[in-house]
Amino acid sequence: MIQIHWIAAAFLFAQTTTPLPKPAPFPTGTPAPTTAKPSPPPQKGAAPPAVPQDGGTVDPRLAGVPIYPGAELLSSFDGGRGQWVFTFGSDMPFSDITAYYKTQLRSSGTEVFRAPLMQQFDLGQFKAETMTYRPGVVVKDYSSPDSQGYLHVAGTSEKRFRSVIQIVPATK
Repeated sequence: MIQIHWIAAAFLFAQTTTPLPKPAPFPTGTPAPTTAKPSPPPQKGAAPPAVPQDGGTVDPRLAGVPIYPGAELLSSFDGGRGQWVFTFGSDMPFSDITAYYKTQLRSSGTEVFRAPLMQQFDLGQFKAETMTYRPGVVVKDYSSPDSQGYLHVAGTSEKRFRSVIQIVPATK
């Protein structure tokens, strides 16, 4: 019992003698330039960048990956190990989107969940030593009776989507 008190006292002493870092002030002036690496130039014979229905261009890393017509790019992030994750939203039913990917990818995909509906289509093999995520397309249904849809907030605007599409392109 005495040992426990000594351990607790040592812990408390360490907590009270360790100085807390001072909070940084709010940034002022112009932000420092970022050191983001530019995208590599397209290779000869590579597929052209994917273009959504609205005519805007999408990240060249999505080249060769079918994007559901009319889907809106919601976000993208670096998943690590050279992989990027892209999230799209659509107001079309889950069944229409999965039928599209079944045709485009010539695969029936894998049912991940039945409630809420989620379907996964593989875009290549997963290599644990070089990848963080399995390359593929995942479609999730947000149109259940108790849901108003997936809520995407950008700045001060909000929009809801019946279905969300996550794409992780295969890396080379």
